[in-house]
Amino acid sequence: MTKAKLTSNCAKCPYPWPERLCNNEDGKGLASCPTTNKKELLKKSMALYEDPEVLRFAQNASIQEAECYQHLDENIVKPVKPRILEIAEFAHKMEYKRLGLIFCAGLDAEAKAVDKFYGIRGFEMISVACKVGRAPKEAIGLKEEQKILPNTFESMCNPIYQAEIVNDEEVDFNILLGLCVGHDSLVIKHLEAPVTILAAKDRLMGHNPLAAVYNMNSYYAHLKKPQ
Repeated sequence: MTKAKLTSNCAKCPYPWPERLCNNEDGKGLASCPTTNKKELLKKSMALYEDPEVLRFAQNASIQEAECYQHLDENIVKPVKPRILEIAEFAHKMEYKRLGLIFCAGLDAEAKAVDKFYGIRGFEMISVACKVGRAPKEAIGLKEEQKILPNTFESMCNPIYQAEIVNDEEVDFNILLGLCVGHDSLVIKHLEAPVTILAAKDRLMGHNPLAAVYNMNSYYAHLKKPQ
């Protein structure tokens, strides 16, 4: 009889972080713990860091992580940098010159502020809004009742075109700002240069998706019920 394959479920791990197997050699884990069950895949993954560019990227990402804390004493740290600054510092570490800002047209004011922020830090900015190209939503087969405002012209969000534009501009690093669910996925799939997320779209929560998570036991308890 074939043994059932165990599915990784790190989110369900019941052990405190200091006691977990992924953090402590003598630690504990679920029967499905990938630290125990996927050692060959770990070996294969670690081999990919032997690529010099991948290694440099990973090293600078970890260095940037450490630099985002101030040590208050031996075992206590506090965060000191917002993500927008972290991205700038990481890009400088990687010696990137041209940054692609891929944003939602609904965050036009935010995009202007972000573009200026990175510009004064010495980066050449290439920015592309989601509605670029003015292709109608009918081009992807949408019906009138599927539009935000039926019986009006609506430009489709065009994430593939956004990706192709920054690819054509040969940017070094891409920053996503507030793209819709799914549109962000298509951008990421088609980008040639690495990408990071400055902000995720959440219309209701002011682009702070975790606000719903933090309130899931109170004001947003209804989200825990199956639809």
